[in-house]
Amino acid sequence: MVSSNSYTYSLYNKISKLLKGKYNYIFIFSCYINSESKSYLKHNKMDKSSATPNDSFTSAMTLTEEGLTCIPKRYIVPSSLHPNGTLSNSNTCLPIVDLSLLQHPLLRPQIIQQVHLACKELGFFQVVNHGIPLSVMKDALDNAIEFFDLPSEEKMHLLSSNVHDPVRYSTSLNDDKDKVSFWRDFLKHYANPISNWIDLWPSNPTFYKEKMGNYTKAVQKLQEEIMEVIFESLELNPNYLHEDIAKGSQVIAVNCYPACPEPDLALGLPPHTDYSLLSIILQNHQGLQIMDRDEKWHSVPVIEGSLIVLVGDHMEVLSNGRYKGVVHRATVNSEKKRISIASLHSLALGKKVRPAPELVDEQHILSYNEGGFSDFLDFISGEDIVQVKYIDKLKINP
Repeated sequence: MVSSNSYTYSLYNKISKLLKGKYNYIFIFSCYINSESKSYLKHNKMDKSSATPNDSFTSAMTLTEEGLTCIPKRYIVPSSLHPNGTLSNSNTCLPIVDLSLLQHPLLRPQIIQQVHLACKELGFFQVVNHGIPLSVMKDALDNAIEFFDLPSEEKMHLLSSNVHDPVRYSTSLNDDKDKVSFWRDFLKHYANPISNWIDLWPSNPTFYKEKMGNYTKAVQKLQEEIMEVIFESLELNPNYLHEDIAKGSQVIAVNCYPACPEPDLALGLPPHTDYSLLSIILQNHQGLQIMDRDEKWHSVPVIEGSLIVLVGDHMEVLSNGRYKGVVHRATVNSEKKRISIASLHSLALGKKVRPAPELVDEQHILSYNEGGFSDFLDFISGEDIVQVKYIDKLKINP
């Protein structure tokens, strides 16, 4: 690695010899060279072990604002992960569930069956008429955009690479450990019960706590309702684990995928499953893709007012494999910034999810060990989740 001092002074000495003692010019050129060396180092990253956290941090937003025409090499994903050419050309209709129909006794069984098929065949569905007003969803997205549009110095106090921190701002997936970087900045914060965590959330933008808080409380209530439907679709009591679900963990992951000059070579997030029981996602532009059981990718359309529901690893455990976590990824585009707000739900930090006893029998032998949110945090602290899957650690016979 080239150092700032060696780079600056080697050029300084060459110019000083040429100028032969013309000190004013040397001073001007030394200032110019020092500025240029900083620019050079920014695009040829210093060894992180010898840099302070702030010095080594470059957000995806910063790279976009610099007007790059090509992405730094560290963002080029392996050819096997290139999004171009891997998308299904089929006209598969992704399931959309109208939750208002659950209130009609004659239609409720049909909705339960629709959710069952969606969870079993894809691990995914979208919900409409879910009860969260459009204005609440829009306010949350607007405040997310405002946060990422803040000057870098306004966000740096939240910068953290410690996955156990209840509030943290960072870039990529796990910036300190990523072998390949991903074109994404994020803000994550715990949210349930909201009174325990909201004081730690950003105070800038001014209305962030209020507007994101309104959405967070609404989506927490919604996931409790959806969880009842999913449990019923598994032929469990709809109130199964009701208290644990209500008091469970909720992590809000606010993701920013800036416009990318070479979207066919990069990803916002690599293929992965969420650790959660359920994840509920709000997005303002298309970019989320899910993989079906035939390993074909499908773009998830943006439907005004809808929310996306993903089955996670902990639901796979609880269902003893009846429902599998859906593999998904985030793609990027060259034209506009995409925002998504993911609300990830599981049991409380110290509680374990285990297969429901009712779903273990001779035809469905016990297939998973118990696991919890805390275990997942420990897992990602030491593993490259692009290479190693969390769910495989929970399977009894992977």
